[in-house]
Amino acid sequence: MPRMIYDYTKSVLERVSFDPVLFCKELRKAIKNLLPYELEQLKKWLQNFTTEKPELQQYISIVN
Repeated sequence: MPRMIYDYTKSVLERVSFDPVLFCKELRKAIKNLLPYELEQLKKWLQNFTTEKPELQQYISIVN
């Protein structure tokens, strides 16, 4: 089940990436729901995902 939540979180973040404020809001929700090892995976994914979206890179620090 936790893997499904992680995959769902990535899906949501991809869909809302057009709006930095909404992206930040969804990222904060994800931090509350994911397990510590999933947060590490999410951080790595965010680093790759935001390379093409510099306006979102500032939110990677939220995951720490």
